[in-house]
Amino acid sequence: MRVAVLKETKEHEKRVALVPDTVKALLKKGFEIIVETGAGDRSYFPDENYIQAGAVIAANKAAACKADLILKVNAPTSEEVSLMNENACCISLLYGYTQPELLQAFNQKKITAFGLDALPRISRAQKMDALSSQSNLAGYKSVIMGSNALGRIFPLMMTAAGTITPAKVLIFGAGVAGLQAVATAKRLGAVVEVTDVRPETREQVESLGGRFLTVDGAEGVKTEGGYAKEVSVEFLARQKALIEDRIKEADLVITTALVVGKKSPVLITAEMVNTMKNGAVIVDMAVEWGGNCALSEVNKTVIVNGVTIIGEANLPSLLPINASQLYATNISTLLLHLTKDGALAPDLEEEITKGCLITYDGETVHAFTKQILQKNN
Repeated sequence: MRVAVLKETKEHEKRVALVPDTVKALLKKGFEIIVETGAGDRSYFPDENYIQAGAVIAANKAAACKADLILKVNAPTSEEVSLMNENACCISLLYGYTQPELLQAFNQKKITAFGLDALPRISRAQKMDALSSQSNLAGYKSVIMGSNALGRIFPLMMTAAGTITPAKVLIFGAGVAGLQAVATAKRLGAVVEVTDVRPETREQVESLGGRFLTVDGAEGVKTEGGYAKEVSVEFLARQKALIEDRIKEADLVITTALVVGKKSPVLITAEMVNTMKNGAVIVDMAVEWGGNCALSEVNKTVIVNGVTIIGEANLPSLLPINASQLYATNISTLLLHLTKDGALAPDLEEEITKGCLITYDGETVHAFTKQILQKNN
């Protein structure tokens, strides 16, 4: 089977779907690996590294797209789909429920598409879990970016000139990104508080040294696949009151709150920003999905009333070497799961395969994706 790695075209994207080490591993499994020229340049993996690993370099995108299976980080563009063969296969982060036109293009060419973002979050799939691997890096980077923008240090420091108290960090969301942000901020010496609509995350937060902020009624919150699925208006009001109190004292605020299939909830209003310390920083990790801060802007850093608001939409891409290495392991593990003796052989009823199969044989088959698309029509 010919497997191709395409060069990412999305703005600000520096990652690549396979790195040379994973190319070597896949070649041993009998795959032929084709890499579009320049695909790894922004991740610091030049064509020479892929050639040394045994890959064939395609001179352009059109040549690479003639492979049997296409690997990408982001969803393919309409141009890339037009270049693919009929009945080809594609694996990437798709978020298909946000791109009905893309799914229609897949189905017109009977392209089998797997979305890593739809992968079931079960123990057997952990090595394939790209959302977790990338969120880990994003959580780390959010603290580093926030600390760079902050006009003070994180740890307690006692000097002859006086004592510097530790910075106060407030984190919204205790998922993978939020927990990594807790761990990173604590390692740097900050005092960390965390709020999350899921009460079951308390133990994880406290095990990392963070203080979990409790809101009455959290036990009624429904979750799905590790994400909040449904939150009542009353609960959000109580959470807002808690946040309004704590955000006034925070030096750095990091928001990670997502609701799968919906716009991110606005947790920090303009009025809240105006109550924050002069010199405080907000890193809105949900900015790509609408943002948790009402004043954040995608891929921009803005200063409002003395508060710096960072809206970087692709934090993992700022760590392209590690992000690509981890993603390559995720996508190659899924590839091996879906193939047998070097050929695509998906078991359509197997939990992992069924969970991330988005289009197949000219139809959109993923239940959740179909549900969201029908709601939006």
